[in-house]
Amino acid sequence: MPRRARSGRTRRLLEWAVFLAGLATMATVGTAIAAFALLPRDLPSVQALEEYAPSLGTKVYADDDGLIIEFQAERRIFVPLAQIPKSLQRAIIAVEDTRFYSHFGLDPRGIARALWANFRQGRIAEGGSTITQQLAKVLFLTPDRSWSRKLKEAVLAFELERRYSKDRILELYLNHIYLGHGAFGVEAASRTYFGKSVNELGLPQTALLAALPRAPGSYSPFERSELARRRRAHVLHRMVELGYLSEAEAKRANKAPLGLVPKERRRTTGQYFVEHLRQLLEEKFGTEMVYKGGLHVYTTLNSSLQLAAELSLREGLKALEARRQTRVAGRTGAAEEVHPEGAVVVLEPQTGYVKAMVGGFDFARSEFNRALYARRQPGSAFKPFVYIAALEAGRTPADFVEDSPVSYPGRNDRAWEPENYDGTFRGPITLQQALEESVNVATVKVLEQVGVPRTIEVARRLGITSPLTGDLTLALGSSEVSLLELTAAYGALANQGIRMDPLAIRYITDAQGKLLEEQIPQGREALSPPIAYVITEMLRGAVTRGTAVGARALGRPIAAKTGTTNDFSNAWFVGYTPSLVAGVWVGYDRPRSLGADETGARAALPIWLGIMRRALEGVPAEDFPIPDRVVRVTVDLDTGYLATRACPRPVLMAFVAGTEPTRFCPVHFGGPPGLFDWLFPPR
Repeated sequence: MPRRARSGRTRRLLEWAVFLAGLATMATVGTAIAAFALLPRDLPSVQALEEYAPSLGTKVYADDDGLIIEFQAERRIFVPLAQIPKSLQRAIIAVEDTRFYSHFGLDPRGIARALWANFRQGRIAEGGSTITQQLAKVLFLTPDRSWSRKLKEAVLAFELERRYSKDRILELYLNHIYLGHGAFGVEAASRTYFGKSVNELGLPQTALLAALPRAPGSYSPFERSELARRRRAHVLHRMVELGYLSEAEAKRANKAPLGLVPKERRRTTGQYFVEHLRQLLEEKFGTEMVYKGGLHVYTTLNSSLQLAAELSLREGLKALEARRQTRVAGRTGAAEEVHPEGAVVVLEPQTGYVKAMVGGFDFARSEFNRALYARRQPGSAFKPFVYIAALEAGRTPADFVEDSPVSYPGRNDRAWEPENYDGTFRGPITLQQALEESVNVATVKVLEQVGVPRTIEVARRLGITSPLTGDLTLALGSSEVSLLELTAAYGALANQGIRMDPLAIRYITDAQGKLLEEQIPQGREALSPPIAYVITEMLRGAVTRGTAVGARALGRPIAAKTGTTNDFSNAWFVGYTPSLVAGVWVGYDRPRSLGADETGARAALPIWLGIMRRALEGVPAEDFPIPDRVVRVTVDLDTGYLATRACPRPVLMAFVAGTEPTRFCPVHFGGPPGLFDWLFPPR
């Protein structure tokens, strides 16, 4: 380009720069005049700042009254300027408003720079706002980029500067600016990104916080770490230019790691429970009241038990995933990214209080609460309802049922022939053994004898509300249920037959402490105490000798049942002590096999065991209380008679008084029958 052309272009640029600088100065003066003309008419008064108080959110407390979380429209923690590191104050000034301590609310140079940028791009691309203007916008105005809003912003900035000191304005700005991931203000941001208070931060971390106000989403260190590093480097460079740092200090800070909270600590404990609670509160009180009304909600959640449930579920699902990876290693399509999911519910049987609730592996990965809303086939975990119906019909644990092949009319003229898991048949077995070993064919025959309607009625009394099929497949858990309703039903067995509705809230007060609502546990008798105790003893047999034998590792009285569907798509384990009941479900969101032999005992029981081991650590073992009208006798499992010393399989069984066996076993005596009757007369 000829020298004359270049000099002409330079002259025009200088003319434009002078013009824009003059225009900026005129705009600044004009705005100052407008401040006194317009403020009384249509702008909010900055006097409101003197009465400013953040909206009162809803505080949520655990069962020990410790704070869990606060529902707020904005997550903010106010800290005075004296507690905010000087390095953070200087970093913010370096990148947001270099002449903050010298201007009067507006910066003519900044306005000129913004006018030039907007002129070149033909739109409002840059605002040239000072820290005072940004504070005015945050506190009083909408975020739109119209000229009228910018004028109002400038007018309010003048008024803020007239009324308040620079330090007070900076303090308010640092406590109100949005810094990403729901954090408003530097204290909330410091805890979000670094897991500590802002006054504990060093230069690398304060520079990173100062990098965020311009575009918190774009520079998020959690999601765009490289962009965040580059933006931090820019902040440090500006601090060097302004004399706040030496080159050496900036280099050291630039090489430092971001120092973020580890991924595993970014999860908030109890997120599925908290979200369930939020929905309950919004439905009852409305969104405005929940986020601004200052409610205090005292919940049933036990924080340590909740953490134990979350950790145990993640450990169990990771182990399941590792087994799956081993099975599919080397196969075509092995890289498919489909992960198993799970859910946990822990209840207090005597109150129905929800002590822990986990709706999935990670709330960040999926917010769907599988503990509440996923309905899946429970498999053998449904069988106790069949045996309860049999007990109520007069059957006993020592009664026999024939475990042998059977055929029923099925759909499309095809016969249905139920099979046992191990593919074998045992012949005549007691109901005790049939439930302990989860024998499918025997359970179907028991259901056939007592009737489907009676069994459904039992399930309804215990709190199963999901639709139940009216055929014999019900015995094998063919009807889908939720984990919460199944766990609560088992809770009634632990509570001597008294069904308690699950509760997540104890009571609620308003901002002044006035009681708004108290949720008192409500119970109703679903089973008689003797029946509840007898089925509990039968389920204790499943732990002692049957499919739930892994739960024996706790070394205390446990009643439990496994559940597995035919194709291994659902694995369940529900078990209880006298004071705690826990249920675990494992499966895929879109039903598919978990893998060969991934039963309730293998996939779900270890998770349950991890939860209960942590929950009961240091708690003395307690036995199930024996109600009136219950008799416990030792029975020969092979014959159903009272056991003698010669019987090979003596089992302690519980009976409703009057239904227990009265004759001793004659089979294993080995002598003349007459002698046996003389030695062991009927009771």
